[in-house]
Amino acid sequence: MKVKIEDTWRDELAAEWDKPYFVTLTDFVRQQYSDRAHPVYPPAAKIFAAFDECPFDKVKVVILGQDPYHGPGQANGLCFSVGEGVPLPPSLINIFKEVQDDLGLPVCPSDGDLSRWARQGVLLLNSTLTVQAHQAGSHQGRGWETFTDEVILRLNNDRDHLVFILWGSYAIKKGAFIDRNRHCVITSPHPSPLSSYRGFFGSKPFSRANAYLKEHNQTPIDWR
Repeated sequence: MKVKIEDTWRDELAAEWDKPYFVTLTDFVRQQYSDRAHPVYPPAAKIFAAFDECPFDKVKVVILGQDPYHGPGQANGLCFSVGEGVPLPPSLINIFKEVQDDLGLPVCPSDGDLSRWARQGVLLLNSTLTVQAHQAGSHQGRGWETFTDEVILRLNNDRDHLVFILWGSYAIKKGAFIDRNRHCVITSPHPSPLSSYRGFFGSKPFSRANAYLKEHNQTPIDWR
């Protein structure tokens, strides 16, 4: 199969493209996007945006989300991110509050496009890469989770000294197999308004990630 994804990722994941689960997943996704009566997000060209913005050999940090945003105009292929000019979702507002408090920045960013992080080596990976409009979780259980498990496994096995930021029980469970002796794993409650005050605020993931990167002679991330 020909998958339009960044070259280093296409090579790293070459074994996945012809596996039965991925062929079935691809057929399902194509069918979903062809049904104009029921929009699917993100736009088809941005399904693999997280990979296109952050090549395999450039990854320094992985932030793991669950589903793309399911509201019109929100999802842009990067977890927790929205396009320039799109109102900030509540979880992203809380992420920016923690950036501000953690790093002592004077103001929160007003632009929710996190591609500026991705270009520095932050893989903003959702577990499920597509979703039907207004139906959270509608594309779960179709094969995306198998694919993104393999992405994490490849990073775990083939790279050294990465930072994995896992927010909430879903992400923590998905990343349970990550080698803590080889990589830095930072966990906390999810930044959503329902759980952010249970330990997300004050968890300092951004400064902790940068401290680990510096310790291993890597350039830290500008989280502004």
